[in-house]
Amino acid sequence: MSYSFLDFEKPISLLEKKIEDLRSSQEQPDVIQSQVDSLNKEIIKITKELYSNLSIWQKVQVARHPHRPHFSDYIEKIFHNFDEHHGDRNFGDDRAIIGGTATFKGKPVMLIGHEKGKDTKDKIERNFGMSQPEGYRKAARLMKLAEDFSMPVITFIDTPGAYPGIESEERGNSQAIAYNLSVMSKLKTPIIVIITGEGGSGGALAIGVGDNISMLEYSIYSVASPEACASIVWRDSSKAEDAAKAMKLDASNLLELSLIDKIIDEPLGGAHRDIQKMSSVLSDHISEQLEKCSSLNISDLLNERHKKIMSYGAIE
Repeated sequence: MSYSFLDFEKPISLLEKKIEDLRSSQEQPDVIQSQVDSLNKEIIKITKELYSNLSIWQKVQVARHPHRPHFSDYIEKIFHNFDEHHGDRNFGDDRAIIGGTATFKGKPVMLIGHEKGKDTKDKIERNFGMSQPEGYRKAARLMKLAEDFSMPVITFIDTPGAYPGIESEERGNSQAIAYNLSVMSKLKTPIIVIITGEGGSGGALAIGVGDNISMLEYSIYSVASPEACASIVWRDSSKAEDAAKAMKLDASNLLELSLIDKIIDEPLGGAHRDIQKMSSVLSDHISEQLEKCSSLNISDLLNERHKKIMSYGAIE
């Protein structure tokens, strides 16, 4: 699969094209390598400049990058012995949400997360990461299972939002999301939440209540997608960039508003530029948060979680 550059990355793509042309040229290998090294240094310099001054809309684009790591990538690179569980024991299995047991540094954990899919067929089967009620009911079932076996829950959020189709509403999507909020708010086991790409609306909230809520540096988290917000406010989805700016949906703004606890740094140019490094950083973060949670007894953990939830929207 060829690499996709975002619009604002055009200066980088031009230099990458020069490198490709050099490598296919007939010049002496040492001459080519010297020029390639020089161009790579220039790419690093330009990337640092671009990514140190991203607008909110550009961060939205990075969060949606077609090569951004998926939940399945993180499962493979961070965890071991993953055993996927299926179905909500009521209607069926929703492949937009993956869930199951795994081991993390030798200890059992419950993993739950959105999966958008990679190739076209997979994206369609997973409904582009937009879950229906059975997905959230599956998640709730696994959370309660984790509680029964004293396993911490780790959720990975990356969804445009819950699926808004008629059949989804018929089967009670809003009720399923509300029920999950109730379950997670009082679940007697640690919950670590990580927003890795898009954190859209109730689709994100349904697995987004936790003891520690963190966002990758270029991820987004909002009550609605910028396009949806623009359609509601201005009746014009083309004003999505203005909506994104108004909603302050990037990690730095949300940290300032105390809606998240931590921003997790990404590799230069975004998580998709170095999945292995990003996975290593996430592994360290998860280890740190689990250690913090394990230092509290369940009663104190639930009290701290309640304080966090009740602080949202408070004005000092």
